[in-house]
Amino acid sequence: MAVATTDHLLALTRKLLESIVAGDWKTYTSLVAYDITCFEPEARGQLVEGLPFHEFYFKLGAGGSKPAVTPTITLAAPNVRLLGEDAAVVAYMRMVQKLDDAGRPITVLCEETRVWQRIDGAWRHVHFHRSLPG
Repeated sequence: MAVATTDHLLALTRKLLESIVAGDWKTYTSLVAYDITCFEPEARGQLVEGLPFHEFYFKLGAGGSKPAVTPTITLAAPNVRLLGEDAAVVAYMRMVQKLDDAGRPITVLCEETRVWQRIDGAWRHVHFHRSLPG
């Protein structure tokens, strides 16, 4: 059971990240708790609560031009820690390969920890902490 749960949580994490890259708000909100909390660089050291902060960034991509190459996401050294039957922490280094403004390939890194909780039988993303490596 633990291996199946670990694999499922990694698949959900990948689906979540792909929804972010694609600007797919519908998929994102199907995976995320409405009262999600986070610390991330965009929040400038503040604890953010709820979806409106994140929705702003999804709206920025609406109507814009699509990149010539879809970014590729790699989860480097993922680690899943089950905290019981209904909670887990997924930690990894996210590597995003994309083109910069001049069309040159670059890889952007960030450190991420994501907390998942099973709510009413479904895994929901409830908290994350994202940092830029320094």
